[in-house]
Amino acid sequence: MDFKGDLNAGITVGIMLIPQGMAYALIAGLPPQYGLYAALVPLLIYAFMGTSRHLGVGPVALIALLIASAVAPIAETPEEYITLSILLTLMTGGLQFLFGLMRMGFLVNLLSHPVLSGFVSAAAIIIGFSQLHHLLGIQSVTGGLHEIVQGIVLQFAEIKPLTFAIGGGAIAIILLAKKKLKAVPGPVLAVISGILLIYFTSMQEKGIAIVGEISSGLPAFIIPAVEWQTLLNLMPMAAAIALVAFMEAIAVAKAVQQKSKEYKIDPNQELVALGAANIGGAFFQSFPVTGSFSRTAINYETGAKTGIAGLFSAGIVALSLIFLTPIFYYLPNAVLGAIIIVAVLGLIDYGEIKRLWELGHYDRYMMIATFAGTLFIGIKEGILLGVTLSVIMLLYRSARPNYAVIGRIPGTTVYRNIERYETEKHPDTLIFRFDAPLHFANAEYFRKKVNELISNNPDTTCLILDLNGINEMDSTGLDEFLETIKDMVEKKISVKLTEVKATVRDMIKRGTDGSEKWEFYMRIEDAVRSLDGEHTSDENERDTIHLDTK
Repeated sequence: MDFKGDLNAGITVGIMLIPQGMAYALIAGLPPQYGLYAALVPLLIYAFMGTSRHLGVGPVALIALLIASAVAPIAETPEEYITLSILLTLMTGGLQFLFGLMRMGFLVNLLSHPVLSGFVSAAAIIIGFSQLHHLLGIQSVTGGLHEIVQGIVLQFAEIKPLTFAIGGGAIAIILLAKKKLKAVPGPVLAVISGILLIYFTSMQEKGIAIVGEISSGLPAFIIPAVEWQTLLNLMPMAAAIALVAFMEAIAVAKAVQQKSKEYKIDPNQELVALGAANIGGAFFQSFPVTGSFSRTAINYETGAKTGIAGLFSAGIVALSLIFLTPIFYYLPNAVLGAIIIVAVLGLIDYGEIKRLWELGHYDRYMMIATFAGTLFIGIKEGILLGVTLSVIMLLYRSARPNYAVIGRIPGTTVYRNIERYETEKHPDTLIFRFDAPLHFANAEYFRKKVNELISNNPDTTCLILDLNGINEMDSTGLDEFLETIKDMVEKKISVKLTEVKATVRDMIKRGTDGSEKWEFYMRIEDAVRSLDGEHTSDENERDTIHLDTK
């Protein structure tokens, strides 16, 4: 039963891979056959090493665009372009493999979901517009969205209606097949229709651009050329591609695994598997690959049960390289452009954009900044901006965490933020809660907020610090904490500490010479009762019962 499902899924995805691979090679700036090379060896390696039974590894539009962004500025000849693209595959795979061995799957968190959504949506628009020249029969234009639009407008008089009709027809076929003939891959129908049209009409003689000669046969084994200066030039984008490729693959794999629930995804092993797939692919002329959402979905929907489905897909691609490349000679470039445009439309995450805007959180501004940077400045700059914004916001949240003055909800022993709930307070007493680890980045902020609170409430005689949100404290945090206590001592304000984690309590005790007298309470209610001379619910829950304020 598993074999039948794997065979069906493998053949379906393999057939779909052929036009997609060639189309994505065009985005990467490479000859079409390199898209087929990327759909061969990496699939074989991932099938044996990956933890997902459905992930369709191979060329994808987003990574292809990143390849072009990395290689185009430094390649001087078409041959060098191919060489650098293959080297980039080796570097990407090497980084992923190393990260996997070091169990650094958490690196995926450097790109937050809003940033990734903004980047992917902008990249999809760039990819779509960058392929319009195939549909319009004009010269290609690169750069930001404004530059591409400007280039198209300047060539408006040179648009070829016949080419546009072929491209528009291909888009119609793909969309119609997706809606009415779900069992048949639309791109395959568009490719067959385009080839037959050119073959029987010889429209290439009327100026219709076609793929032309494609090298037949399986990719030869090569050793990528490595030069130190080239490595330095490519390293930033290799790291970016490694990270983005892993994020795309793990997101797709987890989404499908949640539906299947028959196996588990190991992020670190996925890094190793993707790394090995790219490393192996580099020795057989592949460009960087990752998991494809559309092909993964097809694997799942057509019954794939194991990684063997990937072997069948690779087999279909291999047969195409050996026997079918002469047929692709007649394939119009407009059809490949149409395949790409339809594919990237699904990458624009309208729902996430709307959701983030409605949430009203500052995440939406991170998304907008990344979206605009990618769209108008550049792909490389956009992803760098996204990573930078993610790290900056992480540091900002850590340095400026949430805090609250809390009070008791009447008739209960529950304490909540006085700005959100109707609460009551004990006379001349303030209860302060800090919701983050206390470390070098926010320790001064903690001290500042406590002192501001006391300054705004000059009649305070007791400060209760709820430390439940502080699960650790470094040396800088300890120093500022102790200085805060000294500030209170100088103001003749007693301090009680509640709900203190054991590690934090130990840190406080180790950081003092033993002359201090601390009051630790298990609950805020116990500290409040002690103000009226009441005993706590358990005398053993409290340490020394006096704080020396002399």
